[in-house]
Amino acid sequence: MSTYLYDTLRPKIIHEAKLDSLCELVGILKVEVIGEQLSKRSESLAGLRPTLLRILEDIHERLTFRARTYIQDEVGKYSPLDEDLDYPAKLEQTSGAVSEATVDVNSDVFKTWYPPLEKTLSCLSKLCNCLEPTVFTGLAQIAVEACSKSIQNASKLVAKRSSPMDGQLFLIKHLLVLREQIAPFDIKFSVTHKELDFSHLLEHLRRILRGQTSVFDWSNSALAKTLSPRVLESQIDTKKELEKSLKATCEEFIMSVTKMVVESMLSFVTKATAVKVALSSSSQDQKVDSVLAKPLKSQAFATPDKVTELIQKVNTCIQQDLASVMAKIKLYLNNPSTQMILFKPIKTNIVEAHVQLQSLMRSEYSDEEIETIGLISIPDLQAQLDKLV
Repeated sequence: MSTYLYDTLRPKIIHEAKLDSLCELVGILKVEVIGEQLSKRSESLAGLRPTLLRILEDIHERLTFRARTYIQDEVGKYSPLDEDLDYPAKLEQTSGAVSEATVDVNSDVFKTWYPPLEKTLSCLSKLCNCLEPTVFTGLAQIAVEACSKSIQNASKLVAKRSSPMDGQLFLIKHLLVLREQIAPFDIKFSVTHKELDFSHLLEHLRRILRGQTSVFDWSNSALAKTLSPRVLESQIDTKKELEKSLKATCEEFIMSVTKMVVESMLSFVTKATAVKVALSSSSQDQKVDSVLAKPLKSQAFATPDKVTELIQKVNTCIQQDLASVMAKIKLYLNNPSTQMILFKPIKTNIVEAHVQLQSLMRSEYSDEEIETIGLISIPDLQAQLDKLV
């Protein structure tokens, strides 16, 4: 009877392609049949236990194979549709959705995710209770790596389709979700790869070809040891790579926003500092260039009117462009604490640029000129920036 049962079920198991069905089979067999029925009627069904365990092992093998195939095809090789890359419009349609940190499987927030992310997390949530920890860990490593690469590739397409900033925020959003959602699995995402290295044998092959040694001479133990391949080990931590990519993207975004707002101000400070250094060094020479001999505020680029124009430009950028950036940050990132983490260094950079300009102006311009120029005070600037959050 046991053999007949196994022979009947095995063909159905090895041809089952749906992950959901295989996961259900594991649950039924492991919990309801082996866990409950066998424990209640242990004596009468004792003979079936080896067969049921064998069937469960076959289901595990099939599930592992299908999961690998699913991750490869639906995540790693996913070909995005136009609507998959329609950011930020996709987010605007579901503005005010639930925070990604508290998402559940029935939440509409899935609609704002790039499909491979949803597929990855859905797949892992199904597998975590169906497979042995070591097997699940291996699949999770593969899935997270494939998902991360897929998201990064999609971000480049979003950047081309919408804007570089949308591409950056798309990547930040999805990597954050991926990091938050894999945390509960509490598994190690580091894997050690081993490979054979024969590169060191090249020199010995040359010696053999020159006739300096014989390939058949194994009397020299050192030679035999040298001719053996080396085993190279390399450890890759998928989670650390994800963190590294997330950090790099955040830094890139912060610098791009900083550049957009205060690049002209920083360029002015740099140029003015260079002129001051030139004035200081040339004052010791007998022949002084007539242009360099002028004080900084008399230089064409640094007149009070030019500085006033510069400050007005930066103020307009803060009020309009930076406000738009903050609105976009809030659209992509629902969590206020995440928004602050991204905005805080931007604010610091903007304030620092104003501090440098103020220091320069105090040393080169009169109080009346500074008042006329109308540079905003640091406390007022900070208050203005805080209102954007």
